Amino acid sequence: QVQLVESGGRLVQAGGSLRLSCAASGRTLSNYVIAWFRQAPGEEREFVSAISWSGGSTHYADSVKGRFTLSRDNAKNTVYLQMNSLEPEDAAVYYCAARDGGLRLGPREYAYWGQGTQVNVSS
Repeated sequence: QVQLVESGGRLVQAGGSLRLSCAASGRTLSNYVIAWFRQAPGEEREFVSAISWSGGSTHYADSVKGRFTLSRDNAKNTVYLQMNSLEPEDAAVYYCAARDGGLRLGPREYAYWGQGTQVNVSS
């Protein structure tokens, strides 16, 4: 079992920045991929970004490429999503998810989920 706890969501003005954290516990993450998804009201959950825990390689959705940066702190078992130049369209509940294996973009491929953290962006 992997437990994930997100934090850092809040209200921010358009153009501003925010850093979300995802703290993982319960298992060695060396073979895991940690991903961020987001879900706005009435929308499907969509992939945002992912990082391979062992190699550190990252992948981003086109909508956030160049604005969002994903990193990890091995010692703290924590993944950080730095979000810059936020737009109203970025407002959503952001979820951290984990899977044992390679990168996948579909939420159904991830077995472990956090509770989500709300990001609101005012225009």
